[in-house]
Amino acid sequence: MPVIAPMPAARPTRLPSQRGGGVEETVAAGTTVDHLTETYRAHYRSLLGLAALLLDDTASCEDVVQEAFIRVHSARNRVRDPEKTLAYLRQTVVNLSRSALRRRILGLKLLSKPMPDMASAEEGAYDQLERDALIKAMKGLQRRQREVLVLRYFSDMTEAQVAETLGISLGSVKAYGSRGIAALRVVMEAQA
Repeated sequence: MPVIAPMPAARPTRLPSQRGGGVEETVAAGTTVDHLTETYRAHYRSLLGLAALLLDDTASCEDVVQEAFIRVHSARNRVRDPEKTLAYLRQTVVNLSRSALRRRILGLKLLSKPMPDMASAEEGAYDQLERDALIKAMKGLQRRQREVLVLRYFSDMTEAQVAETLGISLGSVKAYGSRGIAALRVVMEAQA
């Protein structure tokens, strides 16, 4: 595997002074590859720790830190002060972490929601047959028995509420209810 040598350090360029005195100042052409490599060796783990505080899985943290170094390397000529390289890297890690979280949240929102478990067509048909048989059996009951059972079990009322609604005693509600259930049981067992 060929070894790629780092780019030579950028030489300082001399720019004419704006002061008019003809004295030239030395300005760095940007962060050098050597400086970026040293920063990588010295601060990779701390940047990984920063990403770990912002993200939840190691693979994403490593990807974010690597991408940060790639982006700062690509823009190293704009980083005029080598002392600010680490600050640029930290800010890039934070921004990339935010982006990763945004993509993850958006992905979760766009996921289709699972369908609830549905009964098969056979089960639905069987339930409908049972319901029809129950309704037919209920129609065969005495009027008061049917009223008590409907209010008690289908309207989910207490025995006291049923008694008040129908204007009968609590004992009558219990008697009509037990006789109605017994009559339903006989009819339903005969159909089965």
